[in-house]
Amino acid sequence: MDEEEEIRVESRIAPPPLTCPKCDELLPPELGEVNCSMCDSKVKVEHPVTRRKWKDEKVSCPGCDKVLVVGVDSRPANIQCASCQFAFTVHSNIPRVEVTCPGCERKLRMKRKPGKRNIDCPACDTKFSVKF
Repeated sequence: MDEEEEIRVESRIAPPPLTCPKCDELLPPELGEVNCSMCDSKVKVEHPVTRRKWKDEKVSCPGCDKVLVVGVDSRPANIQCASCQFAFTVHSNIPRVEVTCPGCERKLRMKRKPGKRNIDCPACDTKFSVKF
């Protein structure tokens, strides 16, 4: 029996960007006990507003487009549509940010992830790095 491929839907709600109290680097956009990807510290992150918004979030079923209330205050959240029985997972939102290429000043959008990222500008081939 083949294992079914997981259908992923990205949440529209993200926790606020927070920094590690030990190394002052960006923490992953999660709630609960989070591991800092830079110094490996464990940090307890809670944000009741985000949990409430996650619980009340509305998403469209990928199977039938019916609007569903997630009803779960954590991510990832496994959901099954009551109308068509389609199962899918709502994953955390990773916010996107704009960075400016130092060579051509083109605005590039990317997901904000902790640490340093090396970038090759698609417009002018300038190589540069950004740190979040």
